[in-house]
This record gives sequence, C-alpha cells and structure tokens, in this order.
Amino acid sequence: MTRTLIIPMALAAALAAGPAAAKCKVEYKAKQDDPLRLDYGTADLPDKACASKEAAAEALAPKLKKEGWTLLAIVSILGSN
Repeated sequence: MTRTLIIPMALAAALAAGPAAAKCKVEYKAKQDDPLRLDYGTADLPDKACASKEAAAEALAPKLKKEGWTLLAIVSILGSN
C-alpha cells in the first residue's frame, strides 16, 4: 500500500516542480557610471523571458538596475540549464 502511494506522490511533485525550475541563461553587457565600470556577465532568467533578446532585456534590466547597473545589451541566449 505504501509503495503504491509513494510513486504517484513523487510523480506529482516532479511535475509541479518542473515548470517552476525552467530557466535559461543569457550573456549580457552592463555599465555603471561615476566612475565608469563595465561588466560582461551571465544571468539565469525564466524560459518565457528568453523568447528573444528584447524579452530577455525587459526581464533583466530591472534586476540590474536594483544593483546600480544599466543594461547595455543582451549578447546571447544560451538556452536551458
């Protein structure tokens, strides 16, 4: 009886966690002013933000702005982790 409950519960947990864990990685260029600092980095974004460079920029720019950086460009979208 216990074994028959464990398998469906594990399957349900895996399905529920799947979409939430979906991510892609982007490479970006950013800057800070006064003094000028440039950064080339990578960031994990939700898959829905990686449909295009424009969508990735819309998702990443506010995150970088909170840290004092200005997004210059999305260099590439690397796909799912």
